[in-house]
Amino acid sequence: MISRIATRSAIVPAVMAMAAAAALTVTTAPAAHAVGENTKCTVNWSNFRATVGKNAWNLRTGPSTGYASRGFLYRGDKLTVLCSRGNWDYSQLTQRSKSGISKGTRGWVRADGLVNLAG
Repeated sequence: MISRIATRSAIVPAVMAMAAAAALTVTTAPAAHAVGENTKCTVNWSNFRATVGKNAWNLRTGPSTGYASRGFLYRGDKLTVLCSRGNWDYSQLTQRSKSGISKGTRGWVRADGLVNLAG
């Protein structure tokens, strides 16, 4: 009976350690491109670089004109395209925009306003 209690007391910490490890695995953060608003994406890209080809092009909070604008992008602003949904690209500014939007800001841009796509 004593050996049985010793065995159980040895198993409990091992089971708790395995449960803790499993919990850590479940809560591990996904890749950076899989976080945030891009849950609306249907196609993921390998971080394509793009340049805005039109002036006063909206950077939006979602993939349609029904979403709020975060500000305007102008010809020559640089982006990294992370993923897409239809004619909309979820992108991140690689430098401060000409209108003053901070580097690293993410949002949705209509694809027909982008040029010089490169992988």
